[in-house]
Amino acid sequence: MGIEKKIIYEKNGKLMEKDILIFENQKEIQILSNPIAWKIIKLLAKKPLYTAQVAKELAIYEQSAYYYIRKLVAIGAIKESGMDFIKGGTARLYTPTFSAFGLEMDGMETVSVNNDFGDSKRKTEDGFTRRFLNEFIDNKNKLNGLLIVGSPNPHGIFKTSARDGHYAIQLAFFLGNICELPPGFIVKLDEDAKAEKELEDNNLIIIGGPGTNIVSSEFNRYLPIKFNDENYWSGLVDKNGRIYHLDSLGIIAKFKNPFNPNRHIILIAGVRSIGTKSAVIAFTNYGEKLFRNYSGKENTWEALVQGYDMDSDGKIDYVDVEKIEKS
Repeated sequence: MGIEKKIIYEKNGKLMEKDILIFENQKEIQILSNPIAWKIIKLLAKKPLYTAQVAKELAIYEQSAYYYIRKLVAIGAIKESGMDFIKGGTARLYTPTFSAFGLEMDGMETVSVNNDFGDSKRKTEDGFTRRFLNEFIDNKNKLNGLLIVGSPNPHGIFKTSARDGHYAIQLAFFLGNICELPPGFIVKLDEDAKAEKELEDNNLIIIGGPGTNIVSSEFNRYLPIKFNDENYWSGLVDKNGRIYHLDSLGIIAKFKNPFNPNRHIILIAGVRSIGTKSAVIAFTNYGEKLFRNYSGKENTWEALVQGYDMDSDGKIDYVDVEKIEKS
């Protein structure tokens, strides 16, 4: 019989595991790879069956079914899961012993970049956030998009200087833990991104509100909870006209790029720089709370978050989700 191991993998934002039987003997592999034997394994994976039922389902002779079932039992691929007496004889139910079977080559393993299996809560948080980032991670696990930060130079119609660009460092460290960063520089200043016409052909992760990030101002009108157009620093306004004005309020929004429906935008911003900080902390530390009910089918999704200084040291150390809007 082979060696028992576990496969750990991600599925729908959750960390999953399966028991796997690794075969080392060539004859065992030949039995399992036989087309009829493999059909029997797949059939029994759906529900336990008697040999006669297997023969009927696969339209083969019952004698052939007995032959392959004995072989599969011998290599440990299936096992008895019950017994009954039918027409004076004993009928045995069979089921697979494992949910996966495979081969393994020695000396070709690598250490996973996410090898801290003790921190299950951290992995759960990151799993929900990874699902939220689905369009921003390609099939090679590389980030597919640009990070846009406000320029520290006076710019835009208000001639403001951004003070929240360094929050991109926190976000980039986080992204590097759940996917790989692509070659080249992925961070651009807002004025450069606009001048170089980067807004249409890229997925964008924008950091900072429209008062200090001119790229944010391009998309503010598409948000269900948006920055007040009359004064970006006065607060946020929802579709019912309610105003949210606390400095520590931030938003995390995801929507299709109105210039290109094949691209997406994530906006992480606050009423003030402390609000942007609150939103970045929420994104990087509270994935389950934020994204548990995110389905991926929403055209627009937005969360209003608020940061709190719980230990009164003058720094945001906790974030709560105040409201979620989606359509």
